[in-house]
Amino acid sequence: MLQKWAFSGRFKGYSVQSFQKDLISGVVVGIIAIPLGMAFAIASGVKPEYGIYTTIIAGILISLFGGSKYQIGGPTGAFIPILFGIVATYGFENLLIAGFMAGIILFLMGVFKLGSLIKFIPRPVTIGFTSGIAIIIFVGQVPNFLGLDQIEKHELFLDNMREIVMHISEINIYSLLTASICLVVLLLTPKFFPKVPGSLIALLISTGIATIFYPTQVATIGSTFGDIPSKLPSFQFPDITLERIKQLIQPAFVIAMLGAIESLLSAVVADGMTNSKHNSNRELVGQGLANMVTPLFGGIPATGAIARTATNIKTGAVSPFSGVIHGVVVLLVLLLFAPYASKIPLASMAPIIMLVAWNMSERRVFYHVLKTKTEDSLVLVVTFLLTVFMNLTVAVEVGLILAVVLFTKRMSDIIVTEKALPNPETKHEKMDTQIVTDSHDCPQISIYNVEGPLFFGAAQAFEQQIMKSINYKPKVLLLRLGRVPFMDTTGEARLASIFKDFSKHGIMLISGIKPQPKSVLQKTGLYELIGEENFFEHTGDAIDYAISQINQHKCLGCRHFAFKECQALSGVEKNVVKKRSVSIS
Repeated sequence: MLQKWAFSGRFKGYSVQSFQKDLISGVVVGIIAIPLGMAFAIASGVKPEYGIYTTIIAGILISLFGGSKYQIGGPTGAFIPILFGIVATYGFENLLIAGFMAGIILFLMGVFKLGSLIKFIPRPVTIGFTSGIAIIIFVGQVPNFLGLDQIEKHELFLDNMREIVMHISEINIYSLLTASICLVVLLLTPKFFPKVPGSLIALLISTGIATIFYPTQVATIGSTFGDIPSKLPSFQFPDITLERIKQLIQPAFVIAMLGAIESLLSAVVADGMTNSKHNSNRELVGQGLANMVTPLFGGIPATGAIARTATNIKTGAVSPFSGVIHGVVVLLVLLLFAPYASKIPLASMAPIIMLVAWNMSERRVFYHVLKTKTEDSLVLVVTFLLTVFMNLTVAVEVGLILAVVLFTKRMSDIIVTEKALPNPETKHEKMDTQIVTDSHDCPQISIYNVEGPLFFGAAQAFEQQIMKSINYKPKVLLLRLGRVPFMDTTGEARLASIFKDFSKHGIMLISGIKPQPKSVLQKTGLYELIGEENFFEHTGDAIDYAISQINQHKCLGCRHFAFKECQALSGVEKNVVKKRSVSIS
């Protein structure tokens, strides 16, 4: 079944030329992924080899079973503060369990076709926490950049800032020099050698200089974490207990949600670059499988990597096979060159991660949303600040709740409930709210235009406006619901309350009701209670029926002339009376 899932339709028309393109893309992306995998692992508080294991295993599985032809999976910068917090709080073994549980959650999300739900997360929330994560990552690399090796890492941003300030006098000039060389090469390589992976060149040059001129003056991967083994770890199933599941379900859920968002955003970027279409549910299944298998070999959580996916496309990839090749390339490098990686200075890794943070910061979009000075700006700032100064879980929860509350407020402001009458000066006597005045308003028939969704945020205002007409006891209440696209049970309850009060002394009519609100009324029984005979497709028919139900004795002497029949009913002369069309709606 999995074999059919991986290969169905994805390699149709594959040729030798296609393989050549995938081979080139896979090799290039694999070379780029090696320093990033180690750097992200170190920044997450684990050994660098775990990032390499993740790049190999997750990279291959995501390409085989995911929903995007061009997706490159592996450890990413977005996970850094999350994983570091889990390692600091629960330990590395529990990180593996949390990653495994996250894989199950992602897999189930794909199976139950929840991939499309990710698009309902408001853009200001994603920009807010992405920018916040970028700040945390960037600041987290300052100690390695400056060579502050006595610093203690904390989960909270402010504690880490305090540590940096306290130890700022301990700058290692050799680390600063190494990091600066790496940063300069990183910035200049794309300008002069755009097809060469800048991170690898920067790593090689800065490592080479440090190794030749001051090998003992800077902290390296080997001196800090030990030598990187030149083999994959053996298979080991984590010790999962009910107690650990309860303890880790929240971190696992956060990993799953962030992984889903990041991978689907990456897939969307790939679609835009290739004019293709990914399968979001299949992508989540692939992400789930990868995150279930990777921890069994000591790997950390993985997701789609936007920058590596973009590079994969730019270098000519035509199928998921390029992602598989990228994983194989990293495996070969691990087997052949692992001992040399141990000599890489931590100061050389810092600029690479800092540049990733800078690129993922969404600073232009952040400023664009901020300068609109709207409710979205508030959601953006709150999510950003909570991500930096609290944690991602709190930030996303509060950001989503705030976005929903503000959206509800905006939608409640949209609802319009206004009195209306036929305007004899327009074709077909269209209903008009502007002509209703104290001297031109039928005392026995109240007609209301209702516009906007009738839901929990707007239902109370709707009821209060209608209840004003009930105070003077008109005979007929006609509600024009043709512009109410949606009604929830709260809106239905408010409408039922109006009907209950009004039916004691009058008749409530409804015209132009849409299918969705009508379906709600039928399901709750209110449609039957109001009576099918009191629902009309056209307002003109409803008005004709309403006039037949009023007390015509009260019309004698009335000078409101709200309807064309008023002249005859009142017995008072009026200069101009036009014929009303029954097509009023």
